[in-house]
Amino acid sequence: MMRNAFVDELICMAEVNPQIALVVGDLGYSVIEPFRDRFPDRFVNAGVAEQNMTGLAAGMASEGYHVFTYSIANFPTFRCAEQIRNDVDYLGMSVTVVAVGGGLGYGPLGYSHHAVQDYALIRAMPSMLICAPGDPLEVRACLRYLIANPQPSYLRLGKAGEPLLHHKLLTVEPGHWVKVLHKGIRSDVAIVTTGAVLSSVFTWMNDPALNEIDLYSMPLWGMRHKSMQAEQAKSYKHIITVEDHLVDAGFGSWMCESLIASGDSLPRLTTIALDEVVCGSVGSQESLNNIGGLSLDQLRRAVANNAT
Repeated sequence: MMRNAFVDELICMAEVNPQIALVVGDLGYSVIEPFRDRFPDRFVNAGVAEQNMTGLAAGMASEGYHVFTYSIANFPTFRCAEQIRNDVDYLGMSVTVVAVGGGLGYGPLGYSHHAVQDYALIRAMPSMLICAPGDPLEVRACLRYLIANPQPSYLRLGKAGEPLLHHKLLTVEPGHWVKVLHKGIRSDVAIVTTGAVLSSVFTWMNDPALNEIDLYSMPLWGMRHKSMQAEQAKSYKHIITVEDHLVDAGFGSWMCESLIASGDSLPRLTTIALDEVVCGSVGSQESLNNIGGLSLDQLRRAVANNAT
């Protein structure tokens, strides 16, 4: 799963980089202990005080550390918006905000734990790099990129049970599409996902209606990587984005903004995202995704509409 891949890779990186530190908001137990036990002098439990956690991380980063803050869903983001904006993003600090349970991973705990507006918050900050891996190997690839290129960043992880979709460790770059499935030599449609929703879409690709369609993941993106999209999109007649986030100011919206200057690219874009009805709903991640419109049926309709 993503959380275990994160901690395992972080430990490997910390073995050779003495400036890597982990700060948690009194959460993550049963996952973060291996790092705590191996590097007790680089582990801090800041308690249920996420704003202080972020300020502490920025201060440590100012002294040369690359600090990873870790908590559930909205707690290290929306509760700390001012600290992320002023102390991390504006000052260019090497702090990676790690949120577990992206999208509706904590659906049974209700709206306070739904991370369905986090892309909107983070992508409005110029220096923040969004890292939304789709499987455990993408987690490791994102971490390797971040350690090699320390900067303000946001790492969005799934909650549990994410399958391996890639066959080997890959190299990722901001703004670049990562090919996951190539379904046909003359494919006219590309699906581009970000985050853990990739596993659902990967499963849906077995449906006959999705033959001859290519599937991509975009693990790294942000405000500064829009100019790369038109060149990658021009190979396809239709682009469909899929995300576990509200459509407003999400990944599909970012892609729309990226293509708007490229003439005929924009009309070829379809976005699939969560409907706002999920904001008042409680249930499993799967059931809430279905209620919110993230489903095979919705993807089939998008493909059919693009074929007409």
